[in-house]
Order: sequence, then structure tokens, then C-alpha cells
Amino acid sequence: MMRHSFFCVDAHTCGNPVRVVAGGGPQLPAVPMSEKREIFQRDHDWVRQALMFEPRGHDVMSGTILYPSSREDCDIGVLFIEVSGCLPMCGHGTIGTVTAALEEGLVVPRTAGQLSLETPAGKVDIEYTQNGNYVEQVRLFNVPAYLHARDVILNIDGLGALKVDLSYGGNYYVIVEPQDNWSGLDDMTVSDIQRLSPIIRAAAQDALAPEHPTDPRISGVSHVMWCDAPTQTEADARNAVFYGEKAIDRSPCGTGSSARMAQLHARGRLKTGDTFIHESIIGTMFTCKVEGETRLGDFDAILPSVAGWARVIGHNTIFVDDRDPLMTGFQLR
Repeated sequence: MMRHSFFCVDAHTCGNPVRVVAGGGPQLPAVPMSEKREIFQRDHDWVRQALMFEPRGHDVMSGTILYPSSREDCDIGVLFIEVSGCLPMCGHGTIGTVTAALEEGLVVPRTAGQLSLETPAGKVDIEYTQNGNYVEQVRLFNVPAYLHARDVILNIDGLGALKVDLSYGGNYYVIVEPQDNWSGLDDMTVSDIQRLSPIIRAAAQDALAPEHPTDPRISGVSHVMWCDAPTQTEADARNAVFYGEKAIDRSPCGTGSSARMAQLHARGRLKTGDTFIHESIIGTMFTCKVEGETRLGDFDAILPSVAGWARVIGHNTIFVDDRDPLMTGFQLR
């Protein structure tokens, strides 16, 4: 019998939780983060379940585990864990992790105001502003984002024919905009989002089964983004992002914002160099930008950046006891 201990720094990014595991994570070999992710998923997923699911987590819990980077051009490696799985990339998780790591002295940057992270999706460069001990803003320069498919018709029970796009910004997102059979977020409850999103996600996966153009280890539809007009005067658009079994992102979603910009850029509604302010379901905002253009396999893609703030809310030493019948947690269906 054994009791496992995990030292965590808990934070939130614009309202969405980030549990940063600074100690106690499983030892992984000195291989790229993409390979660490595969090893973790195969051999250590109980750690994610124990720390993200109830009773130690909840339906919206998200986090990261810090590792040394295998790359000389990166300061630290980051593994993203949440209720939905072990993600290739997570934007709000990056902002919260960088904030917590800097404020708690878990990483010392080689150049003040800059960091480079090794993530399973690739290298992510960071610019941050700091006021004394506190990080005020983090801007991440995300992996290339692209529009995978447009104007896909899905027949959804309870809605009918729904026209959607599928876009990638570090994860694959079904993007739903107001149309004849869906009037927008104002007429939608939280329970509506939780009920309809898994149906739409499964239908999109069945229809498209996306695979990353250059990395087949990244595949599958994981998120649904419901889009609408903003309520904040300074914002350009609003969203509600669904993931996992019941989770709705309280932040504007970093990889989701990247995917949304890629979609808008491909449709000619956002130009290279444009700023895009994205509003969350609770009114918090990310300031995003189309930094440039590139190619991703056979697809045109953009180079997105996303800026936001996070706050550290406490230290949390979590015990996971082998004797606990709920060692790996649970989710209510």
C-alpha cells in the first residue's frame, strides 16, 4: 500500500482552473514532449484521473505537469491534463502555468519577459509582463492553426440540419455560428450546451475524423465552440467552448481562439495583423492576433497569438492513497 503525494499550485486563467503539478508527477524518459504524452497516456493516465476527476477535482478541472524540456531552445516542458484527456496543447493552461511557474519560482527565464515551452503540439514561445512579483499578462505564440473543413452539414437530433466548420488551433474544434436552426447563445442554457455538444462532436468525428497534416498523433474532434456576437463593447466575438463530458470553458479558450481566428482568416473575415478580442461565457476576454501566415501540410494556416491573465489561488498538496476505493476518481454521467 502506498500514498502518492502531488504538490500543486492552483490557479485560474480568466475563470477557468489550472492545477499546476510541480512535484510528484511520474518520472518520464528524456524524450520529446509528444512522446512523453504517449507514454503518460499509456502508463500513467491514473494520475490525470486522480487529480482532475472528483473528489479531488471536478467536471471542469484542467491542469499541467511540469517536466524538463528535451529541447535546447525551450525553458521547460509542459504536459496538459484535463477531464477530457491529455491534450496536445492548451492555451488557458499555458497562460495559467506560466503565471504560476514564474510567480512561484518554478522556472527562471533565460531572458526576462520571455519563455519558450515545449508542448506535445510543438514549441510555444511566450512573452509576459511582470509587475514586481506578479505576472500581469501572458501572450503565447501558438502552433500553426488552420481551417480543416467548411460548411459541413450535420443532422442533429433536437436541432435539425446544422452547418459547421472544423478548425484546428492545437485541438480540433467544431465551430457553430448562428443560423436558421440555431439562433445563438442568448437562447441557450448551460444544460442545452451540455446536452447538444457531445452529439455534435460525435457527428463531426464520424463525418470528418480529422488528423493533423504533419503529426498523425494529433487527431480527433475534442471540442465544440458555440459562437455569437459579443456582449462586451471592446470584444469582437463571444463563445462557449465545450469539452470533456460536461465541461464548459470559463475562459475564452486559447486553442479555441486560435482555431476561430484560423476559420475567420480562411473565410476572409480576419486579416493578417488583425487583433481579435474574444469574450468568454462569463465575460472575460483574451486579446488575440493573427501574427502571420504559413502552410501546414497541404493547408493554408495562420500563426496565432493569444494574450490573457491568470491568478494563483493557492498551494495544494494532494494525496492519492492506494487504499482509497476512489483512487482514480469518478465522473457523474
